[in-house]
Amino acid sequence: MSTPPDFDLVIRAGDRGRGYWRELWSHRALFVHLARRDLQVRYKQTALGILWGLIRPLLSMGTFTIIFGLVARLPTHGATAYPLMVLAGILPWQFFSTAILHASGSLTQSATIISRVYFPRLVLPASALVHGVVDLAVGLVVLIVVLLAEGHAPSWRLLFLPAFAALALLAAAGIGTAFAALNVRYRDFGYLTPFLLQMGLFLSPVGFTSASVPQAYQLVYALNPMVGVIDGFRWALLDPPGPLALDVILVSLVVSLLMLATGLVIFRRFEATFVDEV
Repeated sequence: MSTPPDFDLVIRAGDRGRGYWRELWSHRALFVHLARRDLQVRYKQTALGILWGLIRPLLSMGTFTIIFGLVARLPTHGATAYPLMVLAGILPWQFFSTAILHASGSLTQSATIISRVYFPRLVLPASALVHGVVDLAVGLVVLIVVLLAEGHAPSWRLLFLPAFAALALLAAAGIGTAFAALNVRYRDFGYLTPFLLQMGLFLSPVGFTSASVPQAYQLVYALNPMVGVIDGFRWALLDPPGPLALDVILVSLVVSLLMLATGLVIFRRFEATFVDEV
């Protein structure tokens, strides 16, 4: 006959304060496990596997080059060829959009786990954010190899690339976390998210440079956090004319932090009802 424990474990839904974040940190092993599992499933169940990390940006680059480079004849800046300029913008955008897409559906796709096991639900969208990391790494290796083949050796600017990738992840975390929570209550977000990302692709400087936007609207345009990220990627990888617009980067950073804070507030507000609504 077992003796009862000399303590009571009380689980309160929506517990606030530092205790929640300590509990979240204590589940970091679960975060690593979920992230590794999702990556393995994603690539093992496809015929081409990790090559999709190369095929997707190359197909997008070809589409943009034909439509905007050859038909619309949008200008490039500096000595970099238009396809490489597009590829340097496509890579961070696909990293950003993939993270949001997987994070937004992470709760509804894990309904069985949520209804049976208790853990901080924030682990699910957080682990889903790493989906695009492998694709980004593969695409960057290819881009750097092409640049080396054309005689453009990477400079010291390449050291800042992780900072711009972190900025993209910061913005994706805020949006993806908010959409994950809202998608549980309003399943319309499952249909709305891909549409919004498609719009964001054409509103971001992927097929063109942000220098094409009139100077009077530069800071307003920088409210799209991917403007600073894409500008940063091109500055670090290519050799664009002129210095990096630090005011644009600062605006993108502030907006990304506000998005993250807003996303966490929304998530924590709805977290207590996930079990009932998922």
